[in-house]
Amino acid sequence: MTNPFFSPSTLPYQLPPFAEIREEHYAEAIDAGMAEQRAEVAAITQQTDEPTFANTMEPLERSGQLLMRVLRVFFNQSSANSSDATNALEEQYAPLLSAHQDAITLDAALFARIDALHARRDELDLTDEQCYLIERRHTEMSLAGAGLDDTAKARLGELNGRLSTLTTKFEKNLLADTNDLAVVVDDVAELDGLTSGEIAACAQAAADRGLDGTYLVSLVLPTGHPYLASLTNRELRERIMAASRARGGRGGEHDNREVLLEIVRLRAERARLLGFDNHAAFVAADQTAKTPENIAAMLEKLAPAAARNARAEQQKLEALAGHPVKAHDWAYYSERVRAAEFDVDTAALRPYFEAERVLQKGVFAAATQVYGITFTERPDLVGYTDGVRVFEVHYEDGSELGLYLLDLYTRDAKRGGAWMNELIGQNELLDHPTVVVNNLNVPKPPAGEPTLLTFDEVNTFFHEFGHALHGLFAHVTYPHFTGTNVYRDFVEFPSQVNEMWMLWPGLVDNYALHHETGEPIPAETIEKIRASETWGEGFATSEYLAAALLDQAWHRLSPEEANAVTDVAAFEAEALARVGLGNPAVPTRYSSTYFAHTFSGGYDAGYYSYIWSEVLDADTVEWFTENGGLTRANGDRFREYVLGIGGKRDPLEAYREFRGRDARIEPLLERRGLAA
Repeated sequence: MTNPFFSPSTLPYQLPPFAEIREEHYAEAIDAGMAEQRAEVAAITQQTDEPTFANTMEPLERSGQLLMRVLRVFFNQSSANSSDATNALEEQYAPLLSAHQDAITLDAALFARIDALHARRDELDLTDEQCYLIERRHTEMSLAGAGLDDTAKARLGELNGRLSTLTTKFEKNLLADTNDLAVVVDDVAELDGLTSGEIAACAQAAADRGLDGTYLVSLVLPTGHPYLASLTNRELRERIMAASRARGGRGGEHDNREVLLEIVRLRAERARLLGFDNHAAFVAADQTAKTPENIAAMLEKLAPAAARNARAEQQKLEALAGHPVKAHDWAYYSERVRAAEFDVDTAALRPYFEAERVLQKGVFAAATQVYGITFTERPDLVGYTDGVRVFEVHYEDGSELGLYLLDLYTRDAKRGGAWMNELIGQNELLDHPTVVVNNLNVPKPPAGEPTLLTFDEVNTFFHEFGHALHGLFAHVTYPHFTGTNVYRDFVEFPSQVNEMWMLWPGLVDNYALHHETGEPIPAETIEKIRASETWGEGFATSEYLAAALLDQAWHRLSPEEANAVTDVAAFEAEALARVGLGNPAVPTRYSSTYFAHTFSGGYDAGYYSYIWSEVLDADTVEWFTENGGLTRANGDRFREYVLGIGGKRDPLEAYREFRGRDARIEPLLERRGLAA
């Protein structure tokens, strides 16, 4: 059989031919792709002509097309629908791919050519995007170690290869332990407080594992679980919380403690090799934050106010509960306070959030109204597994924009959380269109029953679709700038802005209809939700800041300090206590042993980026509100200055043009109840 990766797909929008792809195709295509790109880079470096943009930058941008085709599909598969075979392949190829990337990034001859272009860039007749491409490539290669001597480069290669193996192992351990620790419930009475749909989903999850007659509560990625807000059985709540917090740290073959300690030590050693005090400094140097001190100044300024608000919330919870509130109690009593003081029960809102209507009349409708784009399902196009849906996206004039894939439901083979991946990234150089996919982890109900989303799941849907819009709208010339390939502490900004439409007047009335009666969600309920928005922000901000500061604590260690740490739990407890966030009733959103963002997900020393981006987000929401909200004119401006630029220019410069000034922090403080 011909390997389907060996030539570009002939399907619409170059959609990968998933129906033809077999697991045995991956290794062959990856090997061929690496060999092909090595030859392409060698052809650049072996030239004797003076470096020009045309003979150096353009062929570098054209290189690696086969490898990119296979890796985008493979890594999406390994995250969304893994198997023993893909897991083994990922572990096998992680160090090989790391070495391949190092061979290019650290290539002295290639760097010399780019360095020469960088020195003369102002003298060359270049477009703004071409000039920025030289600047970015030069910065990235410099920071990666292209200027090191051969001995240092050899050690750097060893470190990068080992780290790629360890981060892959961390992810696989976490997925396996998350599945193993799912909570089995024998008596349906213990599920009191859940809706009939949620109970049915638990029964279906158990049946899928051959546990007929029982109920399975699958764990989610964060420490907390959506069911904790509803379950009346305190013992079961405690079991779920204990299972969640045990992941990766209970001994056995899936224990992540030694894995993460080695990751921390090697990252610290690599940072020093590259000339930085610690890994956090290395990461921040190529982000908008620039230094870990700037990050700490913001996070540590917010932490005391967040902890103070959380303590005030805790007093209210304990007054209602009549006993000390523990971590597994918090969400339950928080909802009781929300109901008592604001007459809001978010768990009772699920009947209004039927998934298909949320998608069509909410998520898609907002994008149509503000950007003029439309969505048409393409059942003739096949996704990578059953249940993946494919939608064609058009501009208002009918011209093609790209494909959007949706993978809504959870399964044991899918990692936790929610995310967006690019399968094809638009660029003019290679004439590539755009194909993006959103993955969520919504429990699947039994056949014939509606999929009802929680309030938080609706919010997540709008958030992840914001990433998809960023990927769809980015229009660039060069592959290096495609889609969401921007600074990590900027990438969450567009997605967080898209959350604003969830409760926007006029839109929410159209999609939040009771799935049985067709009645819209009462206007007074929406007003009550808005009135209650700052309730619980003490907890939410504290658990987030705890994780962000924990991430920084691990990665601000010097090599000597990292080598001295042997007890993960003790380090975590001390780090949280030091910043005033050690309240046991408010656990960190992710504890170290299941902190996928920082130990396997590419957010190492970068988890701060959510709230860093939220400064821009809150300031932008204020702008939309002041300028009429969900209008085409506003959408066109936001697309022009933010969504449409991809990575082809400095994002903060573009933001200043969009807003007319730098972002202010005050809207964020108001949103999170921290202004006082």
